[in-house]
Amino acid sequence: MVAVFDTIASAKEPVSQAMKLRDTLEEEIINGVLKPGDRLDEAVLAERFQVSRTPIREAFNFLIGLGLLETLPKRGCFVARIGLPRLVQMFEVLAEFEGMCARLASRRVTDTQADELRALLKDCAQAKKSGDLDAYFRNNERFHNGLHKASQNSFLIQQTRQLRTRLKPYLRLQLGARNRPAMSLEEHRVIVDSILAGDECAAEAKAKDHVMIQGERFADLVAALDDNAA
Repeated sequence: MVAVFDTIASAKEPVSQAMKLRDTLEEEIINGVLKPGDRLDEAVLAERFQVSRTPIREAFNFLIGLGLLETLPKRGCFVARIGLPRLVQMFEVLAEFEGMCARLASRRVTDTQADELRALLKDCAQAKKSGDLDAYFRNNERFHNGLHKASQNSFLIQQTRQLRTRLKPYLRLQLGARNRPAMSLEEHRVIVDSILAGDECAAEAKAKDHVMIQGERFADLVAALDDNAA
């Protein structure tokens, strides 16, 4: 019986290692430690995390499924790089998703969810005041999750969060632009005010504008991408 349990435990161990590894790699990609185009070396990761190649490959497959990694024939596994035209298209779709979430939220938000949005807005304000970009990025994600939740459309929530995950490295680059956290916070306030006022059109329009990359925001993202590639 002991041998059976030992076998089961050893079978589960690589899975837990893979989950821990994929969470760490995902965090490093999102936070810009691993940048688009960086190559991931299995031998280096095996040494760093003290694991075999099996959980590494499982983690790679999971992150490839999220679109955060890509494999290139005979070259290996890399942090996915999105071409600029494709990136703009993805932001256009995300803007529509976020706008729809805000529009539905303005009709469906509950009192509890309204209180949550107010609290999340305060957290963003505190992070912005502290000047901690990492903290603002985390609270920004929590704010958007609260906005999605208030739409009360589980399919829309799933699709929006999946696309945001794919774009997180680039959303973070956007926040690195000068004065962007302050602008982002003010846009959050306007979105929440519109939702709580039940103004569907304003909520949708403001949420879309908040995400869409155009004008100076587009130029800032291109500049950040150039710096990232240097």
